[in-house]
Amino acid sequence: MLADQWCVTSWSAQPGSFVSLMTLYESNFVRLGWLVSDFRSVTQARVSRVATDCDLHLIPQELSRYTSVFRLTYEFEFDSGPVRDPDLEVCVYHDARLAEVRSFRGFQRHPQLSRLQAGLNRELDQRWRRNMMLNKWLEYCAERGHHL
Repeated sequence: MLADQWCVTSWSAQPGSFVSLMTLYESNFVRLGWLVSDFRSVTQARVSRVATDCDLHLIPQELSRYTSVFRLTYEFEFDSGPVRDPDLEVCVYHDARLAEVRSFRGFQRHPQLSRLQAGLNRELDQRWRRNMMLNKWLEYCAERGHHL
């Protein structure tokens, strides 16, 4: 049996396309795996503390056989209470080995991000933006030495 990397494909992934978005989801799964060795074992909130970065919080929201939904965030303490930023809700599809950002809270705190969000009319473009954010942030967190 041949390995799938030797299969000839008939498609070409274009930036911003659905096919490329699925590739981004795969990349998010791999990068999240750098921080979390076993997604299914995360049943309670976890915090990664490293000297070179803010505390990284992973909070389970929904856990099922095939998917897990987590909140991934930094948490800052203010007089008015804790502020989470960035504050992403990430759905991990275990069998498909994909990780997708379902929501990104906090755009109202960042005028430039809010303007960018307003300019994206297609759902595909919005998903691209959210998931590129996760992809880059996971790489940053791994470089800082985070592990959950």
